[in-house]
Amino acid sequence: MEEDRKLALLIDSDNVSAKYLNGIFDELAQYGTITYRRIYGDFTSPANAHWSSLLLKKSITPIQQFSNTTGKNATDSALIIDAMDLLYNSNVDGFCIVSSDSDFTRLASRLRESGKIVIGMGEKKTPDSFRAACTVFTELENLIESEATMAAGKEAVAEDIINIITKNDNKGKTTGPGEIGSRLQNKYPDFDIRSFGYSQLSKFLEDMDGIEVHKGKNNTITVSLKSDAKDDPVICDIREIVRAHGKKGIALSALGQEIRKKHKGFNVRVYGYSQLYRFIESINGLKVTGINQNRRVFLEK
Repeated sequence: MEEDRKLALLIDSDNVSAKYLNGIFDELAQYGTITYRRIYGDFTSPANAHWSSLLLKKSITPIQQFSNTTGKNATDSALIIDAMDLLYNSNVDGFCIVSSDSDFTRLASRLRESGKIVIGMGEKKTPDSFRAACTVFTELENLIESEATMAAGKEAVAEDIINIITKNDNKGKTTGPGEIGSRLQNKYPDFDIRSFGYSQLSKFLEDMDGIEVHKGKNNTITVSLKSDAKDDPVICDIREIVRAHGKKGIALSALGQEIRKKHKGFNVRVYGYSQLYRFIESINGLKVTGINQNRRVFLEK
């Protein structure tokens, strides 16, 4: 079975950016379990400094290769030697070679000839020869695009959830996961919480900033805005700033500047929103008019 497949992950740091690392691990999860995790390069070089903070988090073993000579890449040689050692002296079922370098074409072919699955990952510039030598090849840029799309979708869903809770609060109604799930399904017919890495909507809600999950008798679950959000000092100051500007209101951009002056490090994403005006609209007693650069904030009458 694929989930029982043991994989060796071998990364050529000279030809791969650290920004792809999360996407690499997510992609490999569908092929099996990563038993060996190694990365090759000269980690004394400033060019590889961006890898340092990530290796420990992902339990990746760095294989140091000093750049003593020009010409043939010592990193490539070390990766190839280790791959062949693993082929003969381990029980791995497959290899993932992460590089945009054609130098690994023969290695990929040799591993396949031995009956191993070879998963290649590289940037769009990767030569066709290496792509063809792999059992399957994935362009790293696609993994980043998938992560960006997921993040954007998650923010949109978070905004919708907070709006549902806020509107129910204004009507004196409680909110449960069932209502949230059905309303999200109505808005997004293809909505599936598994797209965000969760198996249950309730767990997704528990991890959201700005809301609380309450478990009552008979395993009933309700959600609400966090109690401290209602009397949050940031929200209180926003109301005061808008009130001070009277009937004329205040430009959204000016309001944002004043908030950041009073609260260093203010980030609207902490409240589950990606845009400031959406956050302001969720605050009871305030309204936002206009579009784009012309948005203004007023007290509701």
